[in-house]
Amino acid sequence: MRTEEGITVGIDLGTTNSLVAILRNGRPVVLENSVGNLLTPSAVSVDEDGNILVGGPARDRATTHPERTVERFKRDMGTDKRFSLGKKRYRPEELSAILLRELVEAAEATLGEKIKEAVVTVPAYFGDLQRQATRDAAKIAGLKVERIINEPTAAALAYGLHERERELQAVILDLGGGTFDITVLEIVDGVVEIQSSAGDARLGGEDFSDALLKWVEDAEGLKDLNAVDRARLRVACDRAKRQLGDQEQARIAVFDIDGRDIERTITRANTALIYQELLGRMRLPILRALRDAELQVDDIDEVLLVGGATRMREVSELVTKLFNRLPLRSLPPDEAVAMGAAIQAALKIDDDQVSDMVVTDVAPFTVGVSSAAVVGTREVSGLFSPILERGTCIPASRVERFFTMVDNQKKILIEVFQGEHSTCKENTKLGEYTMKVPPKRAGDVAVDVRISYDLNGIIEVEMNIAGSSRKEHLIIERNPGQMSETQVKKAREAMEKLKFHPRESLPNRTALSRAEAVYQELRGEERLIFGALLADFRGALETQDDNLIQTLRDALNNATQQFSVRR
Repeated sequence: MRTEEGITVGIDLGTTNSLVAILRNGRPVVLENSVGNLLTPSAVSVDEDGNILVGGPARDRATTHPERTVERFKRDMGTDKRFSLGKKRYRPEELSAILLRELVEAAEATLGEKIKEAVVTVPAYFGDLQRQATRDAAKIAGLKVERIINEPTAAALAYGLHERERELQAVILDLGGGTFDITVLEIVDGVVEIQSSAGDARLGGEDFSDALLKWVEDAEGLKDLNAVDRARLRVACDRAKRQLGDQEQARIAVFDIDGRDIERTITRANTALIYQELLGRMRLPILRALRDAELQVDDIDEVLLVGGATRMREVSELVTKLFNRLPLRSLPPDEAVAMGAAIQAALKIDDDQVSDMVVTDVAPFTVGVSSAAVVGTREVSGLFSPILERGTCIPASRVERFFTMVDNQKKILIEVFQGEHSTCKENTKLGEYTMKVPPKRAGDVAVDVRISYDLNGIIEVEMNIAGSSRKEHLIIERNPGQMSETQVKKAREAMEKLKFHPRESLPNRTALSRAEAVYQELRGEERLIFGALLADFRGALETQDDNLIQTLRDALNNATQQFSVRR
């Protein structure tokens, strides 16, 4: 999709994997990354020379160099958490910016053209702070992002294009590596109408891997493992989780963990208990989304699963029981969100390829202000007064009127919150503003508070004293987890100075990283054989003979794959 200034793409910025897609000949196409894969692991590492590694090479170093590798940072977007990477500490936005830069540069290399703009996806249950943080990450990466779209809405777009000739009521369940979203939608004559959204921003496939890890640790009496041993054991648990997607049992075997060998067989009977709490957490947002859409299970025509974690059979079984029907995977689960982002990118620039498609979305959270009420002779404060309800079709703007409570009151503190609890302390505070008001009798001064929710899920607040023309806009004070414009600028300048691993040698770096992770798990004769291949490849790298390097890299990659399967 081209504009006069460049290409517009869709980006699925995921917790576990990220993708870039473009609309080509009326169909969304996921682009290959630097090493020829569609999925780029959302991982960042730094090697001993200070070079930044992103994607597959970084993920493989998580087991061999956990102190120099960071994953799953998306979950902490919009917080003040810092991640140690070598000698430096990074914010989640900075790590996401590094990942975005890699995605964009790889896509530009594939397309042979510059990318001017992108549509980036976020979980539907990302609040205002996380969405603003995603925008900050794009700015740090030097990427223009004017449109942020909810992940299940993106999947709905991809599904709507796929099923544009049908009329149906559908549910999309999106369980990715770190987040879970459910969206209820209706497709009629090319119009994709989102009717409700719900989810859990801290529930994903990674939690199921962590649950397996805890099960092994408890069963084996493992406590206070060092970072390397725990990373190795977690990789084995994650591998077993994936194998159980199409097998009845899997083997978890890791040598020399805490001074001993660990070998356990896990069955699907085990996982039914291990995953019980996590599956229970999935039920609540599913039921809420149906209730918000005012629909019953029998009203749903189809249930679509997207997100790599939906390959777990326990998830399919939960959905089958809830909806009394088998779910569909008519789109590639890992690629559906990126495909939808590409369609949204085409819609944004009025591409003729999707000229007959329309999509609506809804606000996933309620936004309101803190208020007080007099109950008998007591004043109860900290109550949440909703202004714009969840499920409202966006863009939207709503206003409510509030009154002074004491005589000669000179100012009103307006605190804005996002959430569904009746008390403000249980919701997320977005910001506050102190507004001066004329001193009059209690109740004689009214203030109108207007909350607007745009297509990106970004919130604006406007206030004015009733009867006056004076309007004031809430400048939401930067929370500890948010970056100021100055911080964003400095982060962008700092990223330009980072040393990224040379792109032309990434296939070699990827082969080495994967081989090192496998070598660590082998023993005896297998380790000797594999170590010899690894040594030969390292020797070839010193010769700078491209033909020899490619021949031995292919041999090493084949051996890595074979030994990985055996594990």
